[in-house]
Amino acid sequence: MKYHFFLLFTLFSVFGFSQKSKVDFKAIEKSLKSSDSPYNYEKLLFKYKGYPKSLDSIEAQYLYYGRSFKEGKISTSDEGFKSLAEAFKQNNSEECIKQGKVLYDKDPTNLDILLILLRAYDSLKDGNNFMHHLSQFRALADGIKSSGDGKSEKTAYLVNSVGDEYILLNILNIGNDYTRGSKPSKDGMFDIWEKGGQKIYIKVLYLDL
Repeated sequence: MKYHFFLLFTLFSVFGFSQKSKVDFKAIEKSLKSSDSPYNYEKLLFKYKGYPKSLDSIEAQYLYYGRSFKEGKISTSDEGFKSLAEAFKQNNSEECIKQGKVLYDKDPTNLDILLILLRAYDSLKDGNNFMHHLSQFRALADGIKSSGDGKSEKTAYLVNSVGDEYILLNILNIGNDYTRGSKPSKDGMFDIWEKGGQKIYIKVLYLDL
């Protein structure tokens, strides 16, 4: 899944770093179906779809990590996503939007789908849809970045998938000059990216297993 490495990270590199806050997975899972919770998933999803700029980093965390506890997620191995990826490789922006909108409706916080839609709308110079999805992407990225500082295992950045890890690496401007080491943990896998003595810790979560 390397096609998203070169998408639109010149825009994403301007992201500021938000205040860090520990991710409470038990609270996120509990809030998913609680209609009384301000972090109810459907409430946050309504806000995310309507006015994503209004989401704060905690709300973005509940959306991003809450996805792991939802059914119907689209994975990169699904036939629908493979078809979308093929349309992307063929630079068929119209088909990317047609297929991407269908998958987005099923899995609106999927970063891979968002990136392909962004590239397609950018190619067609559709500024309104581009900026709307960019705001959504930025909100989710902010949720990831607020999960830690990457300086240790205890404060590692937390991501839902390997694909999301590589998206984060691009946002952090971590490239091929870094070496990677891996270490298993109870509920995921730590990847340690190192360059010249500097280490960045990212944990790929296995919450839905």
